[in-house]
Amino acid sequence: MRISAAQRTENENRIRAAMDRLLRGELPPGGKCGIKTLAREAGVDRNAFYGTRPYAHLRAEFERRLQSLQQAGEIPDPREAQITRLKTEVAKLKERLTQSEQSVSELTDFRAEALAWLAAQHEEFVRLREVADPSKRVTRLPSPRTTVIGSCS
Repeated sequence: MRISAAQRTENENRIRAAMDRLLRGELPPGGKCGIKTLAREAGVDRNAFYGTRPYAHLRAEFERRLQSLQQAGEIPDPREAQITRLKTEVAKLKERLTQSEQSVSELTDFRAEALAWLAAQHEEFVRLREVADPSKRVTRLPSPRTTVIGSCS
């Protein structure tokens, strides 16, 4: 069905008005900032925006304006803004998790080294006690108690 020049101009004006609303972030419930919502808001068939159809140039204009807003850091679709914000938050949390895992690994290694060092010192103390000459005036330390008094933890 053919439309008159006046109808086409009226449709283009409705499309441009809907385009401005969508790019300002005034989205209808359940709508995204896209061609499907633009066509629904303007009251025209979505197919008219594709190929050599009459409003293809308006689709290109809409996509160009949307892309320029996104490059400027403005996202008119609140869901897209939320997705972007959540992706950024997930990336930060992954970085924190990686740092925490690295810290835990370093502390585990340090703990193992400290335990090995304490065990080596203990072995040296035991060896020195065994080789101590009783004729010299070396006071022997009492041996450790074997009974536990109270909780150790």
